Parts: sequence; structure tokens; C-alpha cells
Amino acid sequence: MARRKAASRKRATSARRKPTPRSGGQWLLRGLGGVGAAIGFALGLALASWILEIDRVVELRFEGRRFSVPSRVYSAPLIVYPGTDWQRVDLSGWLLRLGYREQPDGGSLQPGGYEWHPGRLRVHLRAFDHPLRPEPARELTFRLAGGLIKEIEEARTGASVEVVVLEPEPISAFLGENREQRELIKIEAVPPHLVGAIYAVEDKRFEDHYGIDLRRVVGALLANIKAGHVEQGASTLTQQLVKNFFLTPERTLRRKLREAVMALVVEARYSKKEILEAYLNEIYLGQRGSTQVHGVGEAARLYFGKSVAALSLAESALIAAIIQSPNRISPHRQSERAIKRRNLVLDLMLEQNRIDSAAHESARRETLRLAAVSRDTGEARYFLDALSQQLPDVYDAEVLSSQGLRIYSTLDPRVQRSAARALKAGLERIESQWSGSRKDAPPLQGCLLAMRPQTGEILALVGGRDYGASQWNRCVHARRQVGSVFKPFVYVAALEPGGGPVVTLADFLDDAPLEIERSDNPEPWRPENYDHKFRGPVSVREALERSLNVPAVRLGQRVGIARVASVAHALGITSPLPLVPSLALGTAEVAPLEIARAYATLANGGRRPTPRMFVDVVEAGGMAKENRPLQGSVPAIDPAAAYLAVSLLEGVVDRGTAARVRAQGMRGPIAGKTGTTDDEFDLWFVGFTPELVAVVWVGFDDPAPVGLPSSRGALPIWTDFISDVLGQNVRGRFPRPAGLEQIAIDPESGARALAGCPRSRTEWFLEGTGPTTTCPVEAVAEDDGQPGFFRRTFRRLLGR
Repeated sequence: MARRKAASRKRATSARRKPTPRSGGQWLLRGLGGVGAAIGFALGLALASWILEIDRVVELRFEGRRFSVPSRVYSAPLIVYPGTDWQRVDLSGWLLRLGYREQPDGGSLQPGGYEWHPGRLRVHLRAFDHPLRPEPARELTFRLAGGLIKEIEEARTGASVEVVVLEPEPISAFLGENREQRELIKIEAVPPHLVGAIYAVEDKRFEDHYGIDLRRVVGALLANIKAGHVEQGASTLTQQLVKNFFLTPERTLRRKLREAVMALVVEARYSKKEILEAYLNEIYLGQRGSTQVHGVGEAARLYFGKSVAALSLAESALIAAIIQSPNRISPHRQSERAIKRRNLVLDLMLEQNRIDSAAHESARRETLRLAAVSRDTGEARYFLDALSQQLPDVYDAEVLSSQGLRIYSTLDPRVQRSAARALKAGLERIESQWSGSRKDAPPLQGCLLAMRPQTGEILALVGGRDYGASQWNRCVHARRQVGSVFKPFVYVAALEPGGGPVVTLADFLDDAPLEIERSDNPEPWRPENYDHKFRGPVSVREALERSLNVPAVRLGQRVGIARVASVAHALGITSPLPLVPSLALGTAEVAPLEIARAYATLANGGRRPTPRMFVDVVEAGGMAKENRPLQGSVPAIDPAAAYLAVSLLEGVVDRGTAARVRAQGMRGPIAGKTGTTDDEFDLWFVGFTPELVAVVWVGFDDPAPVGLPSSRGALPIWTDFISDVLGQNVRGRFPRPAGLEQIAIDPESGARALAGCPRSRTEWFLEGTGPTTTCPVEAVAEDDGQPGFFRRTFRRLLGR
């Protein structure tokens, strides 16, 4: 028994140890299962890694700065008051350029609306937040008569308004390489009917899906199979946003798959509100010239000239309608197609119960009223280039093209347009006078800069004939010989009272042959006048009015060239000045901006202004970043000496080389100086009124003769410009400081005139410097047989 049990245990043990036989197929299945598990694990890791990488990309873009918003540049505000010439300030053009819309029905005006009546303009001004003077929205009535604004009243109360500051015009923007322009908006500013219109036509289940609308995908697939081509799309708003934010426009299965996954990630990470706001700011909605318009905020400005918050139901439906194909359904070019598509959107909104039938019918009947197309004509591009250089270094090209700054400039759009027109027409007029081989010459160039003398604000800057052909800003960077426009600095140096003036306006200078020894040349320098003639003794006033060279050189020698250079620098010249006798004739090379500043100092009573092109930089959130308060002007020369120089320059316009200004019909207080360099390479005219200084330069970039003097080249351009901006009757007066006295003198001798003197005129003097001698009455008996020249000389000799 015991042996049988032991044998039995032994057989059982042997049975356990003996391996069970298995088929080859079982081994294969287990091996494949292991490989499959490994592959699946690897694919899972790869998929997880891919999704994590997508998640990281989405997070970086959404958590960082999502949009590149170009910085906008605004003009100076337009200021009007009773007495303003409303046609000259182009009030009608301002309404159009700012997107104000005429409402002829006579009803209540919405902000941005206006209506004309005989002798009256009613306008509902929009609010704007200018850093110098924020203005609320309000409705005003302008009463007009004789081309002037007679009264301004609050439409609601009838209260009189003394001054109105109208919102500045957007001039341009600093665009990046993609040339995208957008106005960032918050979702709270978007009217519900705009959101509803976009939902209705682009993604009616946006609030319900998770980034992908499977029902819509299936529906679109069946419709496309039935049609035999792609007829419907199935992209949700989230997918459209992902495509614009992260992906290229390629049409591949891989890109579509990445788009779907990204949409799911975006929906998982962010709220519907955040996704919708990003979409409304990103979506492409048309073109403004070469600039891409992105976002509903910018589209509202482009098409309707208003903020997105002010859009009507019909306007909102139009913006939603063009999302599908902004250029094919462009309201400006395809208005009928745009209205048809708009009405389809309204029908969908009604069908989806987003609006009621009354609102639906009213919106369908609404006339399409588009804002005037605002194009960047390039007139201000030279100004913008100079502005970007004047901004502090922290505002580099990347910052300006991406951070949505608002830069409030000093540019006056009306003055800028006048400057561009005058320069273009003037250069064409000069070229039309050429003949023969000159017609093959390169294009004539020029520049024009206008400045307010009291503040240094640059109102207009045209740095060349054609920005597209040449971006070289001649007003700022081109240093050219200035010729006779430098001569007033010599006279100022001689008239300044420090240490006693060298001359008075009653004194005489010798216009006779002159030789000046030179250290670098054995031949002496012999200056000559423009006409190669000499006139003998001439008064200080006559010498400058006729722009005589030899008297200017003699005066420079008497004053001292170092003193002349010092005065020029004090006035605002920053270029190096060679301390040589010919400096008195303007042989130095100086930029037009410097000349404008120096003459502004004279017009401003001897106080030197700082040229400025902007007043404030405001960041996208509304906080001022770079305020440029009025720095005021600093004392440069004696105010009385400045006034004497202004008086001399008024004479240049009244009787001298700039008399063509008067011949062209200009009246009022105007002073100025012509300048023509040797061989007529450079033509200058700089002139000023009590409120405006403007300099014009004409010449070739590679110096060559222009073929006529500045009085026939640069001066007519200046006159055309000033008459367009200020009219032919210039108002105001140059301020006269203390320390001056006006004395009647004998113009023949410069002596104080008595009652018996046959001729007299009044002249200005620094107090205490008037002539002490009187005109020689006994020597002025009529002698018709004596030549005038000898009679004049005899009197001058007696008067000394």
C-alpha cells in the first residue's frame, strides 16, 4: 500500500515536470501581441508628446501677446472757432476723412452723423481722448456766413461755444512685414447682434461644441459628395481661429488633423468668451490699399467709419457676411453682392430666432452707407520717417509695428497736403521751362518744411518729390550750400547790442571791389555780386534787400567770422560752419530743418524753439508712455536785434529780391529771404508770417545747375503754399519788444530827418543808437543839372 502511494506520488511529480506541448501558432500570436503592445505604447507616447507640443504652442501664443498691433499716428487736432474760414480749414473734407456720415432725414443725429442746411451745419461729434484735451461726444450747430463760422452752439441747450477741438485724423500706422492693421477690442464692446450674425452664418453651434462640430462635418461631407465638388465647409470658429493663429494655408490631411487637435486643445484650455474675443480680433476682413484689415474693430472703421460698439444690426450683418470672402464680397467694389449676402445673414438670424421679424425687415431695408475710402497717399511718409527718428530709442521698428501705441503728432493734414501739392506743381513748372538737352536731365528734386515759430511744431514736411522713388529726406538730412539765406545771420551779428552794435539800419556799407588774402591760395579772393556790378555806398537795408554779396562780406569782416558763426549756432544752426570769409555768403552746407529753426527764432522774437513732431505716446491700455510737453523756447539773441532783422526781411519781400511774393498778390506781414548758390545749383526761399515759417529748397541730388534763380524757382512754390494755407491776406503782426525806437531819417544820408528834408522815411533803432546828425538842409536845394549819383554821394559824405 505504502509502495503504491509512493509510486503514485512519483508519477504525479513526473507529470508536473513534463512540459505541455504547444503549437507554433500560439507562439506567433504571443509575439505579435507583445510587438503590438510595444508599438501601441510608442504610438501613445508619440501622440501624447505631439499633443503636449501642440498644447505648449497654444499656451505660449494665448498667454503671450496674441496680436501684432501696429502703432497708429494721429495728426494734430483741428481747432475751429467763430471767425474760422471753414472752407479753408476744409471742414467738409475733415468730416469725410474721419468717417462722419451725412444723415439727410433731419432726425436725431447719432455720434458721427451730420447734416447740412443753408447757412448751418449740424454735427454730432464723437468723443475722443486726446492727451492734451479730451473731448466728450456732443451735438453742435455751426452757423455759417460769408465763408466763415459765425457762431457755434450746443444743439441741445443753445449755449455758445467759443472753441471746438475736433478729433485728430489717423495719418498712418507703423506696419510690420505682414502689413496687418487691427484695432483691438474687448468682447464687452461688441454688440450682441454682431456676435449673433457671425454665429448665424459661420458657426451656429459655437456655444455647444468642443472645437469640432461633428454634425456639421457629416452634413458638409454628404453635401459635397452630392454636389461632386467642395461646396460647404465645416470649420468652426475655433478651427478658423487656429488656422489663422498657428497654421499655414496649405491644404493637406496632416494640416487638417493638426487643426482639429489644436481646436480641441484651445477649447479645453480657454473659455468660449476668450476664444470668441480672439477670433473677433484676428479674422481677416479686407484690404485698405496694400494693408490687410484684421478684426471687427478695424473693419468697422474701414467700412462705416465708426467704432464697433456703434454698429447697427444691418452693418453687423454686413461684416459677418464678408468673412467668407472679404475681397470677392467687398462692399466698396461689389456693393450689390455684399447687400445680397448681408440679407442672407439677416434671414439666417431670423430663422435661428436671433432677431425678430420687425428688426429683420428694418435691417433689410437699411441703405448701405459706407465711409469714404481712406487711402495712404504717401504725402506724409517723409514726416513719418522723421517722426520715427525723433521718438526715443526704446521705440524701435519691432515695438512700433506690434504694440499698438497711439502717437499724437504735430502734423496738420491740411498744411501737409498743401505742401505736397505746391512742391509737386512747382517742380513740374520749372521743368516745363527747360528745353533741348535739359529735358534729359534727372528729375528735379525739392523739399518743403513748415514750422510754428512759437513752439517748433512741425506742421508739414515733404522731404522729396516722390517717396516711392526716393526715401531720402532732404528736409532733414540733405546738407546743401545755403547761399544768401545765410546773410541775415551776418546782419543779426552786426545789430546785436552786446558790446555796442557794429551798425544800425541807417548806416551805409561800401559796395566796391574787395580783395581778401587767403592762406591756402596765392590769389586773393574777390567776391562779386550776382549781377557782377558795384553800386558804391548802400544802406544796410538796401544791401540786404538786394542781397548784395560784397557789403555782406565787408560786414562779416567787421563783425568777425567767428562771431557770425556763433550767432548762427545760437539761432539754431547745428551743422559745422567753416570760419572763412565766404561764410558770409552762405558757403556752409546746412539742412533745411536747421534753416527753418533759425528763421523761426527770428520770427519768435529771438527765442529759439525746439523742433518737435509729436506731443504724446499712449500705450494700447491708455497710459501715457512718452509725454513731450511744450518745451518752450530759449533765449538765443537779443529780442530787439531779432525785430530789426525781421524788419529788414520784410523789406526783402516788399522791395527786394523776394518782391515776387507781393507781385503774386500776397498782403500782410511777411518776411523772407531768397538764396541762390553759385551756378544756380541750389535754390532756396525761406519766409515767415507771425504764425508760420516755411523753407523751400530746389535742386538736384547730384549738384547741377537748375537754370534759374531762386526768385523764379523756390519762391513761387513758397508763395503757392502759403496762399493756400493762410490765404492772400495774412493776418497778425510781428511782436515788437521793448528797447526800440522809430526815427525819421533822410534815406540819402542816414541822418535824422528834419522838417525841411525833401525826403524821409522812418527806421527802427535800438534805443540810444539813432543818428545824432541831421540831414544837411542847406545842401538839398533843387539842382536838376546835378546827376543823382553825385548828389546822393555828396549828401552821404555830409551826413557822416
